[in-house]
Order: sequence, then C-alpha cells, then structure tokens
Amino acid sequence: MKTAVVILNWNGLLHLQRYLPSVVATTPDADIVVADNGSTDGSLAWLREAMPSVQTIALDKNYGFAEGYNRALRELSGYDVYVLLNSDIRTEEGWLSPLLNYLEQNDDVAVVVPKILDDKCHDRFEYAGAAGGFIDILGYPFCRGRILNHVERDYGQYDNACDVMWGSGAAFCCRAEVFHELGGFAKEFFAHQEEIDLCWRVWLSGRRVAVEPRSKVYHLGGATLSTDSPFKTMLNHRNNLAMLYRCASPAQRLLVAVVRPALDFAAFVVYLLQGKKQSAKAVLQAWRDFLRWHGRLSAERKAIRSDVKREAPIYKGSIVLRYLLGRRTFQE
Repeated sequence: MKTAVVILNWNGLLHLQRYLPSVVATTPDADIVVADNGSTDGSLAWLREAMPSVQTIALDKNYGFAEGYNRALRELSGYDVYVLLNSDIRTEEGWLSPLLNYLEQNDDVAVVVPKILDDKCHDRFEYAGAAGGFIDILGYPFCRGRILNHVERDYGQYDNACDVMWGSGAAFCCRAEVFHELGGFAKEFFAHQEEIDLCWRVWLSGRRVAVEPRSKVYHLGGATLSTDSPFKTMLNHRNNLAMLYRCASPAQRLLVAVVRPALDFAAFVVYLLQGKKQSAKAVLQAWRDFLRWHGRLSAERKAIRSDVKREAPIYKGSIVLRYLLGRRTFQE
C-alpha cells in the first residue's frame, strides 16, 4: 500500500530538528511529508536545507490541526494510506509495518493506531492516546493505559491488538479513501477531539477502529498547548459537546443533554475555587460557541446519522464515577 507519513507543523522547528531524523531513518517504505501551517520560525527553510528527501506543503496560515490536515491531504494524490504524525513523535525501526499489515489483513478496519509511550519515560503510557481510546456514556474520553489524569506504566498489559472506539491523532494511520469519503476532520474544531469525532463516524459508516501495539511510538506531548491552557480547556469542552451532538445515539444524546450542563457547571465552579478564572471563563465560552453552532450541528447530525451501519463501542458507565470510587486503571 502506498503510504504517506504526514507531519503537520506550526512553529515547531525545534521539534522537527529533534524528532524528524528518527522518522526519516526508520521509515524507508513511505513518503514523508511535512505540511507547514504558516510557520514563522524558519521551519521550511531548515527542511529544504537539512531534509531534502522530505516533501513539504506550505499552507498560507495556521488552520489548526483539523483543517490544516484536511487541506494538506487534499494536495496529496495516489496514496492508499495516510499516517498522521505529530512533530514531537519519536519512531524506531519497524514501527510502521505492523500498522500496514493490520490494514491489509482486516478489510473493514479504516483506522489503526500504535501504542503511544511517553518519550520522557519509555515505560509509561503517554496521555494523548496510550493503547487506544474509548469514551463513556457522558462523552468523557479515556484510554487503555490512561483514566482521566492517571497514566499507567506499561508492562505489556495492553499488548493485544483489538478494536477501540478512537485512536490518537498524534499517531493516526487511516485509509486515504475513507478519510476523504467521510469529509476528514471537522474543521470548526480547530484542534482537540477531532480524531475522536472522525473515528466515531468511521464506526457509524460500518468500519472499525483498532490498536496494534506491536507498533509503538514515543510522544513528548504538550508541544502545542500546555495542560493548563484556557484555550485548550475551551476547545476540549466545546468540541466534546459538538461531537456528542453530531454523532451520539438518541438515547446517549438525551442523557448528555440532561447531565452534562450540571457537570460542566461543576467544572466551572471548581476552576473558580482554584483561582483559575480564565479556565472558568473558557467553560462558558465553550457553551457559548456550542449554542451558536446549534443550527449547523443539527444539519450535520442529520447527515451523519442518516445511514448508521453500526454504533460505536461506548462504555455504558461513567468513567468519572468509577475514578472517584478508586478504579483508576483500564483493567479495573
């Protein structure tokens, strides 16, 4: 299968210098492309001089993760598979072949992702994907290896390949035809949870999403927005609400409509009590945008759920409640 490994970059010169050589050295059987989101730090000049074998796509401004990838992938043609890779991912010999083999052996799998470990601590899972992800009935994401903010050590407990609800956009292997058929990422999301939204639509279209832990990569994490960023808080709250409205079954959507306002208000209060006024404001901004988007989201929901082939595998309980009761590993 003809494969393009595509790295979206925005002012990430230091990450490219640190991590791109490992990708080039360990990925001989794929084309490597850096799509630049209007960087001003000299990224493109360095690529032309230091990495002439790497193809580049120059976008005119920062379109964010979602639309940046949409635009970049529309400029590529003739590929069977796209592998989206963050600029702060380290790869090792043989990382790509298990993913491609899994697609070749499973015709109904549209997305397959590797095990993602922490580049700062190689025996610990990385927050942004670990060994494949799920969401609970209220829309909260979690992973095999990461429940809320609790990240597990990796001792092989999740080394089985299996279906998952979603895979991290940090290292995301997808059939090119399916990506374009489903319209790619939701561009209005800008960044965060657009990969979960796409994976949900993959499931609704009748295909599957899987993790293949024989492939593993190492992720630095937090390269674009820090954990405490109010903008990141807003994106996560807003995009999660929009995704649920677009994709959830009628029963799940009804439950979310009843419970989530109270939970998000609780988050607002907690931020205020912690003195994080900007984060509290971000929750309100998320709801403002979500309500403004209501008419468009209704039309999108109708289109997305007009021909559901199968529902996505949603955890029927509350991961937050389980966490508060002390169950803080996926195995529990």
